[in-house]
Amino acid sequence: METQNYVTAVMVLILVVGLILGLGALLKRFGLADGARALGRRRRLINVESTSLDGRHRIVLVRRDDVEHLLLIGPNTSQVIERGIPAAPLADEPSMPSAFGRLLAGKRDGETQP
Repeated sequence: METQNYVTAVMVLILVVGLILGLGALLKRFGLADGARALGRRRRLINVESTSLDGRHRIVLVRRDDVEHLLLIGPNTSQVIERGIPAAPLADEPSMPSAFGRLLAGKRDGETQP
């Protein structure tokens, strides 16, 4: 093959990889990258917040369904500090699904969920 063919192949490869990365960025920007949320399914387990106490131990606030649990996690053991904390709404949880989410769930714009 000539040098021109190699250059063309490399340029096409760069273009295709750029298109794939651009599409991924668009999906992430519009919130469609997370398959569970994009299909209308709600995640049951969320890591709300965590902080390091020292080099070996962390405190983690975990939400399961609508209840939060405070955990102490170390290298050899994990311990529940507090359980059954009522969950406050998260800032990134939409209070109302988007039109695209309602469309995937089979709802029209005027319909409400039961």
